[in-house]
Amino acid sequence: MDEFLTNLPVYRDAIRQTFYIVLVSLAAGGVLGLGLGLVLYATRPGNLLANRAVFVVVNVLVNVVRPVPFVIFLTAIQPLMLHTIGTTIGTDAVTFALSLAAAFAVSRIVEQSLLTVDPGVIEAARAAGARRVGILITVVIPEALGPIILGYTFIFVAVVDMSAQAGLFGGGGLGDFAITYGSQRYNWPVVYITVATMIVIVQAGQFLGNWLARRALRR
Repeated sequence: MDEFLTNLPVYRDAIRQTFYIVLVSLAAGGVLGLGLGLVLYATRPGNLLANRAVFVVVNVLVNVVRPVPFVIFLTAIQPLMLHTIGTTIGTDAVTFALSLAAAFAVSRIVEQSLLTVDPGVIEAARAAGARRVGILITVVIPEALGPIILGYTFIFVAVVDMSAQAGLFGGGGLGDFAITYGSQRYNWPVVYITVATMIVIVQAGQFLGNWLARRALRR
């Protein structure tokens, strides 16, 4: 415990790095994933902007990338990271990789959430003369907002988990702190405190997401 107190400033920096990685990845991946999810939903055969070719390409891409474990995914895209941001290690590299991984996970969740919208609501909007893109933005997304928020909450938990794995690549954050100052030095109190910190972060995010989803579902 004394060693943990000695490394308290590093612990605080690790928490800040974790929040940076998670929030930036969730924001970037959330926006990109929302776009991909909308494309998957809208271009499905028989849907608002049905386009079989586009749907097949995006669907296959998501199916290929989404199941890949993050550690393997991070390793596989190192040439892309090197070309895009100029490095394959560090916080920025991990955030870049995590943003992409989150985007593909979010896309499927968004698609499945949008599919829960009652087709009758969409048909009513079309009968009223609304444009297809307008229906997608003003009808479909608001109707599915509750499930989408719950989906993003699930992704938040997954991103926190993946951010801890980033410690294996020198990505900083709590995972790196637990490895460097905990397990490698057989300092188990540091590991347990780090685990407890991540549990608190996850629970806070889960609580906020559930609260927002309830408000969206009651509107």
